[in-house]
Amino acid sequence: MEKDRNKIGFTLIEMMAVLLVVGVLAALTIPIVRGRTEQSKWSEAAATAGSIRQAIRAYYAEDSVAAAAMIGSTVDTIQGALGFQSGDLTGRYFQADNFTITNVDGNGNATISVAAPAGLTGSAVLSDAGWIYSP
Repeated sequence: MEKDRNKIGFTLIEMMAVLLVVGVLAALTIPIVRGRTEQSKWSEAAATAGSIRQAIRAYYAEDSVAAAAMIGSTVDTIQGALGFQSGDLTGRYFQADNFTITNVDGNGNATISVAAPAGLTGSAVLSDAGWIYSP
């Protein structure tokens, strides 16, 4: 009896090989995607910290003594003085109380620490050295 070679379809071995390749690719990409998701959430904090830093610099130009007195304050307690309205610093993941002014130098450049909200890990600092995130 001659084997019919004109059948259409995949053999079981071919299907198992495809499933194996897909499984390996999924196992490699899922941890990478999870890490990128965490980074994208922290990018919201970086953008907000930059806005706060610019506002402090402008406030410092008007009143350097009052700006220097902001050291140690969380931004939610002084956001009105910086020209922010209620809700301006409320993002999807970070709120105004996640940001603390840790230093204001003689040029009005602020160092801002960011604490992780519930559901995220790590902390970050925006300073003259740039954005530094510590997982």
